[in-house]
Amino acid sequence: MEDYRRIADRLAEEILTGRLKPGERLPPQRVFARRRRIAGSTAGRVYAELVRRGLVVGEVGRGTFVRAGPVPSGRALAEEEEEQDKAAGPRINLELNYPFAEGQSELLAVGLAPLLRADVLAEATRTVPATGTPAAREAVAGLLGGPGWRPDRERVLFAGNARQAIAGALASLVRPGGRVGVEALTYPLVKEIAARIGITLVPLAMDEEGLRADGLVAAHRAAPLSAVYAQPTLHNPTSVTMGDGRRRELAGALRELDLPVVEDRIWSFLRDGRAGPTPLASYAPERTYLVDGLSKRVAPGLTVGFLVVPPGRVGTVAEALRSGGWTAGRFALEAAVRWIGDGTVERLVAAKRADARARQRLVEEWLGEFAVRADPYAYYTWWELPPPWRADTFTAAVAARGVALTPGRAFAVEPQRTQAERTQAARPTTPGSAADAVRLGLASVSVPVLEEALRIVRDVARHGP
Repeated sequence: MEDYRRIADRLAEEILTGRLKPGERLPPQRVFARRRRIAGSTAGRVYAELVRRGLVVGEVGRGTFVRAGPVPSGRALAEEEEEQDKAAGPRINLELNYPFAEGQSELLAVGLAPLLRADVLAEATRTVPATGTPAAREAVAGLLGGPGWRPDRERVLFAGNARQAIAGALASLVRPGGRVGVEALTYPLVKEIAARIGITLVPLAMDEEGLRADGLVAAHRAAPLSAVYAQPTLHNPTSVTMGDGRRRELAGALRELDLPVVEDRIWSFLRDGRAGPTPLASYAPERTYLVDGLSKRVAPGLTVGFLVVPPGRVGTVAEALRSGGWTAGRFALEAAVRWIGDGTVERLVAAKRADARARQRLVEEWLGEFAVRADPYAYYTWWELPPPWRADTFTAAVAARGVALTPGRAFAVEPQRTQAERTQAARPTTPGSAADAVRLGLASVSVPVLEEALRIVRDVARHGP
């Protein structure tokens, strides 16, 4: 009988030379076996080998499809790259998602000017601990507070950015090998953080309102979790925001299970204010580690991450930040204090809220005929593609037209295959299959360029692969 590897080699050649096109469905294994006159088990090994090589992807209930391209080995989103080759690749990048307000640089320059005096600069270039300074703690407590809730300034810590704050919180809570529950679709950098500090992510069921409390309970009872990471406000990528009732329900489940939670609020400033949702930290302050920062409010190049921790946890988390090399720089911290105090941050936030709403109106205008999930205050959109499109083939097709999007699989968390989870915790449900969805980042390009990108992706979606 012919070796399965030789058969896989021939199929691989057809894929790499383009005879089998991206998105093309391979025949069912039993049909493939009959056509090739091989055993069904051999056909299974051929398909498994192609999956291992990254040439095809299998989807339960749908079949096996040729991939659009190799899985990126580095970061999942272009926004995290330190440097990009602008001469290569798509010319309109909707993976990037950092908002810039008109006149932003001039506003920031005014706040920075006092720091450039020699006496002030001497102080601003000294080291600073994770606890920051009294002025910084007071400023950030005021920034993060809202109607009905204000963090205790003595429980505010500082990191280099929000990602480092997440890393510090998780490192302080979970030992290597521990399990952390996350939404089935999550911020891709959390997957990198988990791999770096040696913890396992467990996908939790979601619905139209985000993380489900019953899904959390089921997963924990199937195999105990050490902590939870969640985005209750403007969840990335779906832009879902939990209602007050769901937040109370989730807080109750966390107490029942005695679990800590890392609450990521990096985009919440777009929904905060008088009508904004109250943080999960207000419902379960004794177990919530609230993460926020300035990268989206202000700018990505000079940022600070904020971390509000439960009572009695300041020393432990501060040590995790220090030992991980994740504390904030003093100059950035001093700049943040001045921008908060002189109203710069408030003005930028107001401008970006208006800008996000305007960009979402463009999405409605250009993509209103499709299954697009969007909050009117969000800077991103989750698009459940029309059949027969799949995320891999669609991103390849629009890239050929000059537009870069993020495929849904970049956000998906693969479930662990323990027997307990297979029998007790059903497959996590999500608002739309990641294999058939893409995220559009709306923030980083100009409005005319965004309109051009939306026109291109609409036209590609209409005409099919």
